[in-house]
Amino acid sequence: MSDDNQTIIPRSFIELFLAPGALKPREPRAVVAARYDLCEDLAQMLTEHARTKLFELGIAEQDVLERLHRGLLTEDSVVTPDEARWVTRRLAELLDWPAPAA
Repeated sequence: MSDDNQTIIPRSFIELFLAPGALKPREPRAVVAARYDLCEDLAQMLTEHARTKLFELGIAEQDVLERLHRGLLTEDSVVTPDEARWVTRRLAELLDWPAPAA
């Protein structure tokens, strides 16, 4: 990846790639940036689905987030468990819903 990539990766996402006590991510910037792009796109893509489920099922926002999070944890998921948690938190942020419990 060239220095032309101006994507600003949030610290909350970079922390997914930090070993305890480390200052530098265990993966190169290109990998972290690619994973961030995937996770951000996924969160953006899920916003309408989450709103629809909230309306269709008549359940609380936290229940919608929990169900979507469980869906992101399936064996064939494209994200890791840590990334799934980040996507769920980002989704809540995009929807202006309370952040899910840890």
